[in-house]
Amino acid sequence: MIGYVTLGTNDVERAGAFYDPIAEILGLGRIATSDSMIMWGVPGQGAMLCATKPFDKEAATAGNGTMFGLVAQSREQVHQVHDHALANGGSDEGAPGPRSEQFYGGYFRDPDGNKLVVYEWKEG
Repeated sequence: MIGYVTLGTNDVERAGAFYDPIAEILGLGRIATSDSMIMWGVPGQGAMLCATKPFDKEAATAGNGTMFGLVAQSREQVHQVHDHALANGGSDEGAPGPRSEQFYGGYFRDPDGNKLVVYEWKEG
């Protein structure tokens, strides 16, 4: 159902440096760029992620209670993305680990304060 999500950023170049390696770990790449945004994903194959400056020209802020999930194919990818986030200006919101029998995830905020989780889901 979801085609893409956008995360606000005040620095598109910094967002690119932060999210390019995450996309690479997850087997994705940039699919669109401009002065005000970068989008990652594979068109027609699941939701895409976009870091963008707000259209209204106001400062980007993180939404309270808003979180986006990035699907990983393995627990190793969960750890790689979480480790990258913390080493590159992100902050920890919950170390990688099991949250249920099916769900293994690691939570972090990007440099703009947006909250994300990278997770592996196993059918149970």
